[in-house]
Amino acid sequence: MGERLNGIQEVVGSIPISSTNIIMTKPLTNPFVGKWSYRSFLDDPDLTKQPNDLLFGDGTLEFTEAPMGQVAGTIGGDGWQLSLEGWITYGNPPTARFQGKGVINGAQWIYDYNGYYVTHWPNGVDQLEAIVGSVIRTIPHPGGDGKMHPAGVVVSFYAVRQS
Repeated sequence: MGERLNGIQEVVGSIPISSTNIIMTKPLTNPFVGKWSYRSFLDDPDLTKQPNDLLFGDGTLEFTEAPMGQVAGTIGGDGWQLSLEGWITYGNPPTARFQGKGVINGAQWIYDYNGYYVTHWPNGVDQLEAIVGSVIRTIPHPGGDGKMHPAGVVVSFYAVRQS
């Protein structure tokens, strides 16, 4: 083990550790809290398809303050809104796993999301905060096109911070 020197310094091996090199950190905060512009896209490797043809959904994703380790909020757009509940893992990168539920035009919608907070590049220029991940339609529901949309469809999403 170490040897105590002057009551404030300890030598561990050959590395002195003292009270002068203690790193002070900010309290752990939820990096997801705030408003985000959300877009999801069908996963299709065909590069001849135009990006607009791959758009699955878009809206505003808003995470509100929640107890430590949890996420809460809403996601929605024109004519729809889901309430969000889930959890956050404070790792590298921070990860949010959450579920969106709501009743849209009389039908229950449930989607499950897994999102990763994109860490900042040291030399990035004008980098905006973003979340990337995937989403699955958990149960089938009718869509605005009059068709039944099946459960199990998985798409990728990204969201860029508004505020």
